[in-house]
Amino acid sequence: MHDDPHIDNELDDMTARVRALETILVEKGLVDPAAVDAIIETYEHKVGPRNGAAIVARAWSEPDFADWLREDANEAIASMGFVGRQGEHMVARFNTPDEHNMVVCTLCSCYPWPVLGLPPTWYKTPAYRSRAVREPRAVLKEFGVTLPETTHINVWDSTAEIRYLVIPERPEGTQGMDAAALADLVTRDSMIGCGQPLRPETP
Repeated sequence: MHDDPHIDNELDDMTARVRALETILVEKGLVDPAAVDAIIETYEHKVGPRNGAAIVARAWSEPDFADWLREDANEAIASMGFVGRQGEHMVARFNTPDEHNMVVCTLCSCYPWPVLGLPPTWYKTPAYRSRAVREPRAVLKEFGVTLPETTHINVWDSTAEIRYLVIPERPEGTQGMDAAALADLVTRDSMIGCGQPLRPETP
């Protein structure tokens, strides 16, 4: 048992390291805490998963845009104003009843920030980075995604040269929903391929 009140036992190792590094940099006057908060706020709430959800919703409702995404995701995504660092060299992969796509970065944690925001902690862990490649079906099951044995799983390795956005299958019962309502069904994990979109509420 640790009796030191300054130790936050609820922090995982990575978060604790980041917080310690930030504290040192702030104390040395090398980092402005307000600037750090502003960057985090931007990526969590302004260029976060809501951008990706808007792309998915448009792909679900506009076949021409979906075709554009398949052919040139960079241009299609840029047409919606979602560009920036870590968002270059984008490729969209579409889930179907026969194929399911999931994304991993086996070397580090390459991730499309402009469309998905900050990467989740689990995405950066060695366990996910190795197991997603070796046993993707088991990993998906742990995320609550159980696929038919007949569904082929593609695992795409994100790198600095290419980053992926998964376009999940459109849920049933969403006919007639507008783009904003559709976007509300899209989850961050579904755009990584480790989750499914939400189902519309039954009236």
